Amino acid sequence: MTNMLDCSDLDSYMGKPIAPARMKEPLHNNDFRRWAQAMHYPNLVHYDHDFAAESRYGKLVAPQSFAVAADDGHGAGPACVGRIPGSHLIFGGDEWWFYGPKIFGGDMITNEKVPFDYVVKDTKFAGPTCFQRGDNNYYNQNGDLIAKQRSTAIRYRNDLALEMGSLENTEDPEWTDEALVDLEEKKLEYINAMHDLGHGKRYWEDASVGDTLPVRVFGPHTIASLTTEWRAYLFTIWGGTHRPGIDMEALGFDPAMAGHENDPVMEKINPELTDGAYFGPSRGHLFPRWARYIGMPRSYGYGASMGAWIIDYLAGWAGEWGQVVHLNSSYRGPAFTGEATVMTATIVDKLVDEDGRKIVQIDCKMASHLGVTMATAKAEIELPSKA
Repeated sequence: MTNMLDCSDLDSYMGKPIAPARMKEPLHNNDFRRWAQAMHYPNLVHYDHDFAAESRYGKLVAPQSFAVAADDGHGAGPACVGRIPGSHLIFGGDEWWFYGPKIFGGDMITNEKVPFDYVVKDTKFAGPTCFQRGDNNYYNQNGDLIAKQRSTAIRYRNDLALEMGSLENTEDPEWTDEALVDLEEKKLEYINAMHDLGHGKRYWEDASVGDTLPVRVFGPHTIASLTTEWRAYLFTIWGGTHRPGIDMEALGFDPAMAGHENDPVMEKINPELTDGAYFGPSRGHLFPRWARYIGMPRSYGYGASMGAWIIDYLAGWAGEWGQVVHLNSSYRGPAFTGEATVMTATIVDKLVDEDGRKIVQIDCKMASHLGVTMATAKAEIELPSKA
């Protein structure tokens, strides 16, 4: 095969809305608890009934990152329309805008999806690679716009990725018992910062340029932890959402990875073929054999989860009286099994925006415990004011 990527089919889809994601049932508090647990996010207001009852909301509230869990494909739907023969897909980044409304138990979420644009670039990973973007607009049952997610999908030919990749580091790093104990102690730094703030306010006036956020550490990632993440997305649960009925082979996915993920017909026959964990494009995350088939050295995490980790990191620091209002994340590489994730952030500016909101701008970095950059992000966080 020649080193080409045929994206000619994509143009006819740009800017045209596709079928929206629709939930079947109202959200439940346990959906939020499952999500917080899967995303390694021990923020009491999202899972502890008594703590939440004393919060500004008076009840459990979903994490800001939860909107993507109410979709039928973690935001990738409008970013992977159109056929690219012999291709596979990984996540490349997310840009989020949050408009204020929160998600509570009993809400029904609808996601309006619109393909946005695409560009083809030459990469060291797989040669010609398509960076495709699509918008997800999340509304509640009252028509309130909760958030907008502009998702970036990286579509590439996995045969070229195999040709160009070395597939080194196929084994998980080893951890001593002492190193694991030290890791658990480091995790508490960020957790304790959230607990210490409690229901209090982190004031804009008290934040200064150059201040650093507490380091957030979690892991090591395992196939078990990645499976827990996957099962927290509502669409991975049998019968959990209205299925869009996407034909993966029609999108050009390699036949060995296409399968019946999100297939409403097959779900009634054999649902194990449809949920992405065992068969289809998502099994590369959980099975080393299939990870290597698409050019990854071993099992690896989900891009949508990386986006949630960043939102949660910043929102947990802001506290229940603050919120992330804008975030632009670029994913450089996934979370591989055996590796821990380390997140750091620094305040780089303070301002009052055109709406009069008190904003701090933050640079964030996510890296493995080995020092390999996984993601970078820039964010705007609204904080309460003493005034």
